[in-house]
Amino acid sequence: MTGKAKLNLFDFTFIVIGLVIGMGIFRTARDAASASLSPQVFFAAWIVGGLVALCGALTYAEIGSRYPVTGGYYKVFSYAFHPSIAFALNCSILISNAASVSGVALIGAGYITKVFLPEAANVVKVLIALSAIFIFYGVNMMGLRMSGKTQTVLMMIKISMILLLIAALLYPPAYDHSPAAAVVNADTSLADWVRSFGVALIAVSFTYGGYQQTINFGNEVSNASRNIPKAIFIGITVIILLYLSVNIAYYKIVGFDNMKTTSEIASVVVGKMFGETGANVFSVLLFLSVLAYVNGQLMSNPRVVYAMSEDGVLPKALQRKNDKTNVLVLSLTVFAAICVVVLFFADTFEKILSFSIFLDSFGMATSAATLFMLRKRTRHLDGTGIYKMKFFPLQPIIFIAAYSFVCISISINTPHLALIGLGVLIAFILIYWLFMRKQTDNNR
Repeated sequence: MTGKAKLNLFDFTFIVIGLVIGMGIFRTARDAASASLSPQVFFAAWIVGGLVALCGALTYAEIGSRYPVTGGYYKVFSYAFHPSIAFALNCSILISNAASVSGVALIGAGYITKVFLPEAANVVKVLIALSAIFIFYGVNMMGLRMSGKTQTVLMMIKISMILLLIAALLYPPAYDHSPAAAVVNADTSLADWVRSFGVALIAVSFTYGGYQQTINFGNEVSNASRNIPKAIFIGITVIILLYLSVNIAYYKIVGFDNMKTTSEIASVVVGKMFGETGANVFSVLLFLSVLAYVNGQLMSNPRVVYAMSEDGVLPKALQRKNDKTNVLVLSLTVFAAICVVVLFFADTFEKILSFSIFLDSFGMATSAATLFMLRKRTRHLDGTGIYKMKFFPLQPIIFIAAYSFVCISISINTPHLALIGLGVLIAFILIYWLFMRKQTDNNR
């Protein structure tokens, strides 16, 4: 890739923010509130989730700085562990990311149908979500420069909408004045509190997830050793501040009890300030902003497919690029197709959430652990200008422990989804060895 086509710090920072801020912040507050025994548990989940995300951002910043290659999220597994582990985890993560794209697109479809088709069947929402995926499949086919600039514009729209929600805090007449939430039963055990916090953290993790995909851009960022960690740190700090502020607005204006049963929670907030018309306009803009997340994922994940093909664990045809735009044509098409398939098989957000987060959490905890090996194998890079975090190994340990806790919470709350996730991992390991054996036989 030529220097002219590389992403600068400004563009890459918005890609980081775009990969994380999908539609989750406009929907998962309900899921987190429903799981929380009290407002304290709710806000604790968001604060802890933000701190964990910051630890993860610093961890991935160093991973990306020590190993800046295209498709880094696959290559780092292969380098630190074994290609079979890399293949299984990354195929699972690709499916999880495709599920996230589908889930986020469905949230956006829910907001837009509320305005134009309030009685729409679920299949209509699926078709609208599908259109979002197709639109930005086309945008990404036009090249990295076009998709990167588009991402910046869409993120500015989305951040403006989030700032509007935060501004509601300055309008006291919109505050909810219903009686406070009931006091939790005194007989509630410590195990109940921990379980409540764990389930709330599942939804929070979905909302904070995505920044780890930034290491897939590797050498497509100008001055990667400096700009990758800087963009991740700036991006995740902005996200933490925005998320906490938005949730305070939800709590003040909608009320904790009402949050538990309100799906289009952001529209309710805007409606209290500007009436039904304002809420409808906001919902339309919200659907437009969902495209930023879809676009970001369609930019990032094909690079993982490319890297796996380059390593010989997927067909070489997936390395095909457009000579003029440098677009990974076939890899992009394959990932978009996976999004479409997941969308039709898991056609509601609730079905997608736990399955996606289980695979994501397992992959993130495992990928963060690669830093311990990378530090040993790349000692020669120390002092050469790469990013090296302070207080190591505190941050990766916190990050790994937190996502292990999320995996355990999902296993307890929805064991069948955890078993499906483990089954997917085992199946991909078997596929790898069958594929490699076939390649060995063909080369004889």
